[in-house]
Amino acid sequence: MKIHPIKAFSDNYIWIIEKNSKVVVVDPGESAGVISYLEAEGLDLVAILLTHNHADHTGGIEQILMKYPNTPIYGPQETEPLNDYVLREGDSFELFDQTVSVIETPGHTEGHISYLIGDALFCGDALFSAGTGRVFTGDYQAQYDTLQKFKQLNDSVKVYAAHEYTETNLRFAQSIQPTNQLIFEALNKVMAIRKEDKPTLPSTIGREKEINLFLQVETLDNFIALRKGRDDF
Repeated sequence: MKIHPIKAFSDNYIWIIEKNSKVVVVDPGESAGVISYLEAEGLDLVAILLTHNHADHTGGIEQILMKYPNTPIYGPQETEPLNDYVLREGDSFELFDQTVSVIETPGHTEGHISYLIGDALFCGDALFSAGTGRVFTGDYQAQYDTLQKFKQLNDSVKVYAAHEYTETNLRFAQSIQPTNQLIFEALNKVMAIRKEDKPTLPSTIGREKEINLFLQVETLDNFIALRKGRDDF
């Protein structure tokens, strides 16, 4: 199974999962890059996975379906008008002979979900490298609880987040912990990667436990203060 991103907008990643000339697309916020890639490589689109209902994650679906009709769409309750299959916590299904496990990960939106396929986590905007999504719901408890779920995953799980926010997140982390050597080293490495216009993802859960301050906070109040600080950074 091969996983790689298609860039969209200024900093989105649409994740492409490939096996034996078949493709699953995660959060297609726009269609052009997806369709171009599928056509150029002669690939067969077999499913679309959605994590939440924001337009930069769903906006390409209509055009994709015009080109690839009857493609099944999996998503949470909040994307139900688009879905063929509505998914909830604990649901699972098969793709590429692997079990896809559904994890409810609310906070960024009320119904946000993530997908765990083997050691690959597709977490939309619920978790970023060195960060987490804005809490648009205002339900900081839900987002805090979501992060605790991610911390329970194996350290080897790869984190396929939906945005290239790593450098900014690490700069914020450094502003909070200026003497943290792990964050200093991670930021320098990420800056070098971004100078070559390469993705900083995937990360891993183990790595995030080291550099992601949002996974390290131990109380809800501390999480709220940190998230509000990042909002204003």
